[in-house]
Order: sequence, then structure tokens, then C-alpha cells
Amino acid sequence: MEEITSHNSSNRNAALVIATLSAFITPFMGSSINIALPAIEKEFHVDAVLLAWIPMSYLLAAAVTLIPFGRLSDLYGRKKIFSIGIVIFTITSFFSAISISVSMLIFLRIIQGVGNSMIFASGMPILISVYPPHERGKVIGINVAAVYIGLSAGPLLGGFLTQHFSWRSIFIFTIPFGLAVAYIAIRKLTGEWAEAKGEKFDITGTFFYGIGITGIMYGISLLPDMSSLWIILCGIACISAFIVWETRIEHPVFQIKLFKASRSFAFSNLAALINYSATFALTFLLSLYLQHIKGLSPQEAGLILMSQPVVMALFSPFAGRLSDSVKPQTIASVGMILTSLGLFPFTFLNGESSMLFIVISLVVLGFGFALFSSPNTNAIMSSVDNRYYGVASGTVGTMRLLGMMLSMGIAAMIFSIFIGKVQITPEYHPVFIRSVNIAFLIFCILCLLGFFASLISGKSENRYLGVEKGI
Repeated sequence: MEEITSHNSSNRNAALVIATLSAFITPFMGSSINIALPAIEKEFHVDAVLLAWIPMSYLLAAAVTLIPFGRLSDLYGRKKIFSIGIVIFTITSFFSAISISVSMLIFLRIIQGVGNSMIFASGMPILISVYPPHERGKVIGINVAAVYIGLSAGPLLGGFLTQHFSWRSIFIFTIPFGLAVAYIAIRKLTGEWAEAKGEKFDITGTFFYGIGITGIMYGISLLPDMSSLWIILCGIACISAFIVWETRIEHPVFQIKLFKASRSFAFSNLAALINYSATFALTFLLSLYLQHIKGLSPQEAGLILMSQPVVMALFSPFAGRLSDSVKPQTIASVGMILTSLGLFPFTFLNGESSMLFIVISLVVLGFGFALFSSPNTNAIMSSVDNRYYGVASGTVGTMRLLGMMLSMGIAAMIFSIFIGKVQITPEYHPVFIRSVNIAFLIFCILCLLGFFASLISGKSENRYLGVEKGI
């Protein structure tokens, strides 16, 4: 294990730059594609359910591989996994830009999702490895702010690129960023971090986990078809087998004992899962609403949607710094309540809803999410020993990705039940609006459940796995 230059100033700067830039381009890609979906729908003539698989395929691939790559980064080196991931992400951006069919695009999005999981499984642990504990909240806040800047730029810049240069230009836009990050990671970031080097990789657990998550998510997307229930049950059975297996082997791919050792870790992760489940599909749904119902251009729709992530980007660093001095779970709980208040008005969305109504709701939602995300991440990462940073970061990212998948799965399920496999033409606008209302009602209820999870986390005692706090 080589950590000779971990705490040197230039190395910290290099780590912060690559973590921040990669934290920008990956969410930028996600939010940009959401705004471009109507254009992709028109070019490839796809139905509403298949359209949802363009973002879902990316999320599913990332969710399935994030925990294994978190473990691999602890075993073989975080810098190595990060570098490979950013190269994969950049190459697939190029080939996605020249896709000739929706099948090719979805396949490339799957590969890109794998690259994304490698980036997120190792980027945050590298950052935390080179910064001392008392500065973690600050750098996590900067990192989360970069995520929200990417989310902010996505709708506006993605809308502009889609409107003036086609949706393909979105993928081309990320290529220079990917090349810059790859260069800095490979050439400027010195040292390596592999605290679990020498331990075995759990192939069996990885298999059960991958099949389980894929089965559950794919089954949800097939609802209300009865065959979907069998697929979901098979997925649940595999996840159950995964949990049992992980508790019985010496070197599991995922440390189940992290959840047993710290209720704060367990409930903070649960809160993150619920929060993303309740919020991610918002951009997908509102992008379709603004362009199909309100008749806005991609650029105009992006301008409206960016109001939420702009607020996130502005307040995330503040929330991160605050979580270094105030109990992070308390701040996260307040954020969850505000997020729920921001979601609730969308349950009344209709064809006559004003732009002011939408923007104010998005601003409240953005402020709530900013107060939740950085402190909640700080609470999770501060509750484990440094040898588990890769796994913990993978867990945080997996909760985020699973939440996003569940959010999109709920949206796809509602579309499947109420709209069916048809394009969203004017005759289907009333049922589309009803579907959006139902989705937001479900999201609002989920967010309230997340508040209680965050509250329980705040009342729990952080307990490390046999090490003293601060190590």
C-alpha cells in the first residue's frame, strides 16, 4: 500500500480537480439526456416505455457494478479503477454520438454506466484519503456542488445543444472533460490507495447481487404484466441469497457488518435510497411535460428545469461546511422535509399550471436536496474505518443509483399502466398528466418516509468497526 504523497498539497489539488470534474460530467450527461429524450423519441420513433430505458440502462449498469468496483478499488487501487473508468466513459461518449439506432444507444449507455460506476466507486474515496477528517465536510460539499452544477448545466446547455446541434452533440461535449480528467489522474495524481490489498474478491456474491438487482429493476419496468412478478421474485431471492452469503465469507464484496455496526450508517443509507427514489424522475417527467404539454423548446425547458440544481449548487458547500460543526443527520432531516414540500405541489400539476408555480416548487426542492445530500454523505463516510472507504463510497453511490433506478422504474411502471407502449401524442396528453400527478404523489409519500429514516439515523450512535473515531 503506497500513500507516500497522500497528504501533500499538490496531490490534494489533483484529487480535488479530478473528483470535481468527474462529478460534473457524469450528472451533466444524465440531465442533458433527459432534456433530449423527446428529440431521440422523434428520431428513432420509440414509445414512452422504451424511451425510459435510455436513462434506465445507464443507471442499471452503474447500480449493478458500483459495489463490486468499490471493492476492487480497495483491493487493487482506487487511482487505477478511476483511470480505467474515465477512459471507458469518454470512449463510449464518442460512440454514443454516432449511434444509428436506439438499440445501439442503449447498449452504449450500459457500457457507459459501467465506466460511471468505476469513477464514483473510487473518486470519493481518493478525495477522502488525501484530506484529513476535519476537512471532509468541506471537500464533500465542493464535490456535491460539482454534481449539482452538472445537473444545472445539463438542462440548459443540453437543451441548447439539442435544439441547435442535435442530441448527439451532448455526448461530444463531454469528451474534452473526460480527456482532461484522464490526463490529470494518470499523470498528475501520485500514489495509490488499496487498504484491502491481498484480500480475495467475492465473485459469487457479485453474481447474486448483479442478477438480483437486474431482476428487480427489469421486473418493475414490465409491470403490470403478470410475468414481471416472477422476475421480481427471482430478483428478491437472489438478493436474499446475496445477503446470506455475504455474512458467511471472510472477504465479502459488500460489508453487511457495516450496517450492523452502525445504525447511523444503515439509516443514512436508507434515507439516501429513499431521497433519490423520490426525486430523480422529476427531470424526466417535467422535461416531457414542458415540451409536450407546454410546447416549450428543449432550450426553454432546460432553462426552467435548471432552477432546481442551481439552488443545489449554491447551498451544497454551505451545507457541507455546516455538517462539520452541526450533527449532519439533523441538517439532512430538515432537508428531507423541505424536499417533500417541494414535491407536493406537483401532485396538482395540470395543463394550465404557470411557469412561476413550477419554478418556485423546484427552488424549494433544490434547497431541500442541498441540505440533505452533503450532510448525509458526510454522516455515512464518517461512520466507517478508512479501509472501508471504497465500499462505503460504493454503498453511497449504489443507494443513489438504486434510488434513481427505482424512481425511473416507478415512472416507467405508471406509464406502462396508464399510457401503454405508445408515443406521447396530443390524444394521450390528459392521461400523461394524470400519470405525472400519481408519480409525484408516490414520490412525496416516499420523501416523508425518508425523513423518519434520517431522523432515526440522527438518534443513532456512530460506532466504528473496531477502530477509534477520527482514524
